[in-house]
Amino acid sequence: MNIKDIVNRDLVTLTNCDQEPIHIPGQIQPHGFLIGLTADWTIDYCTSNISSFIEVSHTQILGNKFETVFGSASQQRIFNYINSDTVQDVFPLEIELLGKKFQVNIHQSDGIYVLEAEPQFDKQILGDVYTQTIQFVTQMNNTRSLKDLCALVAEGTREITGYDRVMIYRFDEQYNGEVYAESCRNDLEPFLGLHYPHTDIPVQARELYIRNQLRLIVDINYQAVPIFTIDNKEHKNLDLSLSILRSTSPIHVQYLKNMGVGATLTISLIHHDRLWGLIACHHYSQKNISPAVRLAAKLQGQFITSQIDIRESNDENINAKKSIEALEHLTAHDLPLAEDSLNAIIRMPELLTLCNAGGVSISFRNKIYKNGITPEDHQIKAFVEQAEHKRSGEFYVTRKISDDFPDLKRFSSFAGVIYHPLGNSNHIIWYRPETVSEINWAGDPEKSIVKDEKGLHPRNSFNTWKQVVKGQSSIWRQYEINSAAKYAHSLHHNLMMILLSEEEEKYRLQSEILKETNSELENINWISTHDLQEPLRKIQMITSKLLAEKGGNHDDPDFDSLLRVSKSASRMRELLQDILKYTRIKNTREAAEKIDLNQIFESVIEEIGEAVSENNAVIECEKLPEVQAIGFLMKQLFLNIIQNSLKYASPNRSSVIKITASQEPVIIKPLFHVYCNWVKFSDNGIGFDQIHADSLFKVFTRLHTQQEYTGSGIGLALCKKIMQTVGGTITAEGKVGEGASITIYFPCDPEDSLI
Repeated sequence: MNIKDIVNRDLVTLTNCDQEPIHIPGQIQPHGFLIGLTADWTIDYCTSNISSFIEVSHTQILGNKFETVFGSASQQRIFNYINSDTVQDVFPLEIELLGKKFQVNIHQSDGIYVLEAEPQFDKQILGDVYTQTIQFVTQMNNTRSLKDLCALVAEGTREITGYDRVMIYRFDEQYNGEVYAESCRNDLEPFLGLHYPHTDIPVQARELYIRNQLRLIVDINYQAVPIFTIDNKEHKNLDLSLSILRSTSPIHVQYLKNMGVGATLTISLIHHDRLWGLIACHHYSQKNISPAVRLAAKLQGQFITSQIDIRESNDENINAKKSIEALEHLTAHDLPLAEDSLNAIIRMPELLTLCNAGGVSISFRNKIYKNGITPEDHQIKAFVEQAEHKRSGEFYVTRKISDDFPDLKRFSSFAGVIYHPLGNSNHIIWYRPETVSEINWAGDPEKSIVKDEKGLHPRNSFNTWKQVVKGQSSIWRQYEINSAAKYAHSLHHNLMMILLSEEEEKYRLQSEILKETNSELENINWISTHDLQEPLRKIQMITSKLLAEKGGNHDDPDFDSLLRVSKSASRMRELLQDILKYTRIKNTREAAEKIDLNQIFESVIEEIGEAVSENNAVIECEKLPEVQAIGFLMKQLFLNIIQNSLKYASPNRSSVIKITASQEPVIIKPLFHVYCNWVKFSDNGIGFDQIHADSLFKVFTRLHTQQEYTGSGIGLALCKKIMQTVGGTITAEGKVGEGASITIYFPCDPEDSLI
């Protein structure tokens, strides 16, 4: 049987040290021994130091059944422990192996049961640990901030474990660490506040800290013990991620030696499945602690992680409350809806308090209002111009503006901004000035791993190395960002109300001007339709008298001139009468009532019967509906449409006018499915080109000359205005030489409108 060790001897270099396979070192620390069992209880792995603890060597037991070496009683106890409800990573198995008492931690790794045995510790009085824990919980309830709690945990852990130094180590977003709290011997130099680069704890180490939350090095000068196995597989190895005894990376060991440390205990602080920090315990000589003390120390870490959200929330809530109060004060002000109110808003101190800004600016209609420490106007405009292209959401926020806008570095007056556009080139911006800060690193962070003629080493110097950080502001907290967003929304609403108020005032003034103009127009209409009628009547009377004196002598040159004057006066009088009719039609929809259009038609035919006969016209009419309308307007409407058909009759055929109507309400699809009744007037006259259909209903619009067809050009415009007064509409269709049709639509519901 060939036996080999599984020691990992891969070379670690500067380029791959962050990928060092620390989970499979193939070695353990010597304060215990390790056995690996297969599912059938065959001993497949064993450390070479087993003979230092019991009278048997690794070569003697490898390949044998556990029962053969240690007896069936021990095997049964291990079997019961593995299959019990006992929390195995908390309470190790106390067992006697070949006459010696051990405490055994057991876990499973890729189908192998890994047994890690340490000599049984003297029974520590658990009551002492319990008493200390109770005292700690009482003191914990008296702390308010997270930092106070961490300081208490550091003190309590040191008291329970007896280590020379206990540090609460907290990571930032990039896993750079900071000694957040510390308790140490009075003669030791404190590390509180020192920062450590993320390279001190590489990625694979952080992953192991998440998987295995307690790590112990009893003697930093230990000689690693190799693990042996039966050589029956290629690349055979054993994953020791969950191991208590796992040997540590040589680089990490040297790192601790450079710090002068003799033993360590490290407890992971896991928060939301992320490595939030560590409890790092250092001793300056050899030190081991019992499982009970390990458990108590681990419990200290859980006190922190269970309180992180609560304590951080409490710290943040105190400040968030001030922000909320400032926001409520700002939004409670009942300021006038005028642009001048921005002068009052910008001076309110709460505008800065709500997000703890150093300055604020509001831009409205290209005018910038400012308060506090703010950039120059041209700097603000330059930033906004670029920010509009940079922002991906409703707003833009940064603590280091030079990261996104390198060319704005020269604007040293601000480094952090919260920018909210408010539409129409308006915006509000909060500013924070540059905060120059010093970070105290434990040694140069750029030299965390060095290489010399002797190989790869961690840095030797841990002397304080100061780094000055410029070009950035303090961090914008989420509650500050939220408060800024809420107020920006409120301000946007106020600006819109100012614009609406101004528009309303403008329309009010325009309405008054329009009202005055309409009054003047009514006076002008009265003059044009009444006062001008009298001179025209006199002109017609005088010309008629003179024409009578001429005795109808068409050879007399004055006769023709007098006749033209008489006709012009007649046309002008007719035009004035049509204008009067048009201007008298107002919105009288409230006076509408149920009207039988059949009666309207009969009344119209009776009035124009003589004209119909003179033109040899035929009028055919279907049964017409009842509609909501005004009687005298409907009569005027029918008169205008029928007279229009008689006027534009074709000289080549007898005039036929057909009036058809809907017998049931119909839906007009283009007009939002409104139910209506329609009446169509169709004739076989001269028609018109359909491109002129819309212009037919405009005042004074004519398609023919006055010599061809007399009239004022108001008739169909009058018809359109009549239909608008009853909420209806009118359309025209025509073909040149074939005829025309006019259709009028009446809404069935008096509340509807087809306009």
